[in-house]
Amino acid sequence: MNEFYHTMNYKKLLVEIYNEVQDLNLKGKTADYIPELSNIDINKFGLSLVTVSGEIFSVGDACEKFSIQSISKVLTLAMVYPKLDEKLWQRVGVEPSGSSFNSLAQLEWENGIPRNPLINAGALVVTDIIRSLYENPVAEILSFLNKITQSASITYNEKMAESEINHSSRNKALAHFMKSFANIESNVFKLIETYCYQCAIEMTCEELAKAFLLFANHGKNIYTNEQLLTLSQAKRINAITQTCGFYDEAGEFAYKVGLPGKSGVGGGIAAVLPGKFSVVVWSPGLNDKGNSSKGMKALELLTTKLGYSIF
Repeated sequence: MNEFYHTMNYKKLLVEIYNEVQDLNLKGKTADYIPELSNIDINKFGLSLVTVSGEIFSVGDACEKFSIQSISKVLTLAMVYPKLDEKLWQRVGVEPSGSSFNSLAQLEWENGIPRNPLINAGALVVTDIIRSLYENPVAEILSFLNKITQSASITYNEKMAESEINHSSRNKALAHFMKSFANIESNVFKLIETYCYQCAIEMTCEELAKAFLLFANHGKNIYTNEQLLTLSQAKRINAITQTCGFYDEAGEFAYKVGLPGKSGVGGGIAAVLPGKFSVVVWSPGLNDKGNSSKGMKALELLTTKLGYSIF
């Protein structure tokens, strides 16, 4: 790792990256298929990096709440995996999908077993498991997030959740289809409701970076010193995010950035350098693959300037 950017200089590095990305004037567009997301100011841009020793470095709109959307899939996976361990993979696979994140065709070919937990069908299976484990699943998800970030303010946006519930026909179809293969136990409407509230959770870049420290710190919560995931479970979640975390751009992200991570159509990207730090970028302007245009560039610059990634 370039010694110039040791911990003391992360702030300087983030400012440098922030200014370089802003100068590029990258735009993209908001996710207009979720009406509430289309109202977000496309010029918002924030970065936060949190080290495994707990130091926080931020720039731009890093303390403004945004909708984490699909990034929530990694966090709910972290809730479920320790409960089921390897039995989880009887219901969902670990392979990149090679097709749309909300594809029905692939489910038919594979008898209702989603290809991985980060496409919508796989995330619905994970949420179904949470519903079977907890009487109040949304409250449990929020409790988990507040615990691993040592926050008390993480919650969902009601208007965002309602917007997603009202535009959830494809996800309902996915759930009904998997239910026909006995891979969904919940009432489909209740499942979709839970899933939409999960996706409508709002966090700041700083809060989300604190949450992803769980994966940077080999499954241990730095704030409570609890080992919430085994070393193996943390490693495997990072492997899944590396190969499946960026819709149809996972290969490009691995090539240009080289970190495990997950994007969301709210414009957030969370990534980790295991043993070192977690980093979150938020900018709601998406590229044609559904990933933040500024976020992708910022993280490419981060690992380029550090001279270091997982590879």
